[in-house]
Amino acid sequence: MADDEKKRLDEAKKAKQAEIDRKRAEVRKRMEEASKAKKAKKGFMTPERKKKLRLLLRKKAAEELKKEQERKAAERRRIIEERCGRPKNIEDANEDAIRRVCTEYHTRIGQLEDEKFDLEYIVKRKDMEISDLNSQVNDLRGKFVKPTLKKVSKYENKFA
Repeated sequence: MADDEKKRLDEAKKAKQAEIDRKRAEVRKRMEEASKAKKAKKGFMTPERKKKLRLLLRKKAAEELKKEQERKAAERRRIIEERCGRPKNIEDANEDAIRRVCTEYHTRIGQLEDEKFDLEYIVKRKDMEISDLNSQVNDLRGKFVKPTLKKVSKYENKFA
């Protein structure tokens, strides 16, 4: 009788262990399927594709930066040419032509100096206006007196 009971207990243990193993295998299978599903969803952007995309973006940004620099340089050359005019050819000119070119440059320099003086005067006047307004703002700040605050208990308002 003890032998039968032992066999029954062993069989019960084995059945219990088999049930536990079966449940573990089932859980493991579900986990693997879930991880496969995640990988399938993620699939498009692999690390290699990400790396290629980064390289392409860097190349494109570098090209755009280079184009922007070239555009700025061309704009700068155009503005300088517009402001200064084409350089005069004085290699094979006689003395009168050179004298005329020099007087043109001299009058142009005088005009530009006048414009520069006018602009500097305007800037100084605007700076003075800004400093006056700043001082007025600071004066107004000082005129308002902060009211003295009363001490209030935290707990009084909670129970009221």
